[in-house]
Amino acid sequence: MRIDQTAVAADTRPVEHDRLLDAPNFIRAIRDSGYVSLASALAELIDNAIQAEATMIDIGIRRDDPRAFPTITVEDNGIGMNGNELMACLQFGGSSRFDSRHSIGRYGMGLPAASLSQARRVEVTAWQAAGPVRTVSLDVDEVMSGAPVLQAHEDGVRGVSASGCRVTWIGCDRIEYRRLAWLDRALRRDLGQMFRRFLLDTTVVRINGEEVLPIDPMMLMTQENGASAHLAFDPLHYEIDTGRGSTGMVTIRFAMLPVHAWHSLDKAAKRRIGVVGHGGVSILRAGREIARGWHLMGGKRKENYDDWWRCEIEFAPELDEHFGITVNKQGVRPSPTLREALEPDLESLARLLNGRVRQAFEQVKFEAAVEGSCRIAAAADADLPVIHTAGRAHGALAYRFAARPLAGDSMFELTLAQRHLDVTLNSDHTGFGALYRPLQDMGDVGASLRTSLELLLLSFARSAITVGLSDCDRRDLVQTWGATYGRMLQHT
Repeated sequence: MRIDQTAVAADTRPVEHDRLLDAPNFIRAIRDSGYVSLASALAELIDNAIQAEATMIDIGIRRDDPRAFPTITVEDNGIGMNGNELMACLQFGGSSRFDSRHSIGRYGMGLPAASLSQARRVEVTAWQAAGPVRTVSLDVDEVMSGAPVLQAHEDGVRGVSASGCRVTWIGCDRIEYRRLAWLDRALRRDLGQMFRRFLLDTTVVRINGEEVLPIDPMMLMTQENGASAHLAFDPLHYEIDTGRGSTGMVTIRFAMLPVHAWHSLDKAAKRRIGVVGHGGVSILRAGREIARGWHLMGGKRKENYDDWWRCEIEFAPELDEHFGITVNKQGVRPSPTLREALEPDLESLARLLNGRVRQAFEQVKFEAAVEGSCRIAAAADADLPVIHTAGRAHGALAYRFAARPLAGDSMFELTLAQRHLDVTLNSDHTGFGALYRPLQDMGDVGASLRTSLELLLLSFARSAITVGLSDCDRRDLVQTWGATYGRMLQHT
């Protein structure tokens, strides 16, 4: 491109520029293009491989000399590239899929920008069935010395697959890990989460020959202490106007972690399985995670309890502008329209889940506090009249206490099944706040009085079953007693 600059003074001659940009300065700027980690840069290459229909992606990391910078290769078994496509692959914006809204890629900037952000030299080798093996390279130091920007030649080592592509990063001087073992571990964690949807499907990613496992921040597949997370609500779907005469879908899922099963894990175990430090929102574009953190939660600030629930937001590439997607597909900058559509609901649900987690921890604390009373009641049960139940009709009863909000005026509910007498206190009842909670808050000082109260309630529940009332009459008795007690408390 030729640009003429008109003289602004009589003695000033026009200056001609034969280049749109200065290659050495441009390359220096691209090296600082903002990839936050090696994983985010490698993700661009994996994106390209998946878009080229690859099912196997091998990442190799080696250091030929302990003092040398590492060399990284990424080889796939995709459809490969012809000569023209290969020459364009290291050109910035040189993609046949530029501005595509149908898959992971979009701008054609990922391969060269990601490569130069990590390495001083990048070589791309491609081959197709019965065709030649071609290589194109870009070297930072050669560009700085004035050499041709891109160099291509027909040679290179063909991969094991009939077609495919190999990207080699030489002189990786921007890697944040000095020990390759640490780097390997970090990549498995980050890539396993970024590409979890693909790894659960048909795509295999290996690092130095060992497969990368999917990591789900929602923890729906995590099994620990016999429990896993579960969906808190049905998925939410939002149809957003793209502003180009069409719409795109946003799908949101919330999951809640099992507080009852995981609260007792030590800190190391919680960190190992992902409870600590992984709360918040994971945002996926076309199935690939592009951001994680605290997004679109309105005025809700993150608290410790928020580690115990998760949110996943997935959107179609048609909505890139609304999510503020940049060239390197890192992070989001939601538009006012998107925030207006999503934030009120998400903030409300976040506060609701925070409350559920608080309640779950209170329940855990409650169950730990009443454990002694349940043991005392069970020990005394052998000296009490036998209550016959279906199945095993004899033997002492086991007792369980719980506390949660209940509908109606009952102070508690009770059930007897498989010789377990379950008593659930109504935490919304006036008596719970006036009598039980103050004793609970007193800790060890009020332990004796609290135990006496718990035994009083357990004995009342057992007696209500012993006298032989029908289920309906027993519920009426408990309901009437709870309502009467509540009315009396209101007049104190």
